Amino acid sequence: MANFALLFSIMCLSFIQLICFQANAQPTSGFTAVPLSQSNFELQKPYDLSPSDRYNFNNGVHRFWVYSTDKPHTPSSDTRPRSEIRIRGYDYSSGVWQFEGEAYIPGGTTATSITQVFGGSSRATTVMLRVYGGSITVYRSPVVLSNAYNRWFKVNVIHDVGASNVKVYIDDALRYEGSGAGGSNHYMKFGVYAEEGASNYMECRWRRIRLLRRN
Repeated sequence: MANFALLFSIMCLSFIQLICFQANAQPTSGFTAVPLSQSNFELQKPYDLSPSDRYNFNNGVHRFWVYSTDKPHTPSSDTRPRSEIRIRGYDYSSGVWQFEGEAYIPGGTTATSITQVFGGSSRATTVMLRVYGGSITVYRSPVVLSNAYNRWFKVNVIHDVGASNVKVYIDDALRYEGSGAGGSNHYMKFGVYAEEGASNYMECRWRRIRLLRRN
């Protein structure tokens, strides 16, 4: 009986340690960051404005802003206003990829996309994170972070192409897991992109941007 009690105690301890390990596991575990430079960052902004009119980069912080009355990024586009970076040089059609960064959204910005995995067959994107009234959402729902205004928070988005799976971590906690949207070409974007009902002024800041690939 004593041996059984000891074995049971060891099994319980091992289970608790496994749960704690999974809870503390970082979303970047098993991934390797790819090199990024300014040449990988293509700014998309209203076509009739200079880059500095809607974007700046100071002290490691990318600051994007746009107005709901701004033009699209090309004269022929019928899309809404944007000031966002499209990561070049790492388009992908297979594998497991991850976007990481820290975001800051000033109060008042709403109905605005702040990051996306572009590409899909059932829709234009695999996943989008948006802000609505201070909450961060995956598309319109679910909410993955409340009270997001006026503070920095960490974002990790993992896209497993083969498994058609997407995970969203906020401050290293898994807050969403869902299906992908198909498609044969994908890439990451971050900044501000107006959605239906957007505020007149939209702003988002990003820092510590990394793009990672599973080993």
